Amino acid sequence: MDIQPSGSQPSTQGPADYFTGTVRVDPLFPAHPPARTSGGSVTFEPGARTAWHAHPLGQTLIVTAGCGRVQRWGGDIQIIRPGDVVWIPPHEKHWHGAGEDTAMTHIAIQEEVDGSPADWFEKVSDDQYHQGATP
Repeated sequence: MDIQPSGSQPSTQGPADYFTGTVRVDPLFPAHPPARTSGGSVTFEPGARTAWHAHPLGQTLIVTAGCGRVQRWGGDIQIIRPGDVVWIPPHEKHWHGAGEDTAMTHIAIQEEVDGSPADWFEKVSDDQYHQGATP
């Protein structure tokens, strides 16, 4: 058994290669082999977002605060709010982040394959971010 006391793991800045804007990642739990599930709490300041990416075994997002956006490749932007649970299937190219004027925090849970939980692609452009979003 391993108990991680609250506040015992340092926050990190979301890497600029994978995020646009100010993003804070608070690790919740790492993958403990042979298990491969990890989770973190991610806070996006207004306008901040991930790059396009996909997860080899899918991802679950649980929105805990604010108002955000999520979009699958070729789909419409969806608004997400506290209490919403989003399932992203394996290999589905997508992005997620905050609204234009509101921060958003979610818990992200995903599994790793060969030590990696995600494949990263191009950044979401400002045009893509603003396209079709309604509160």
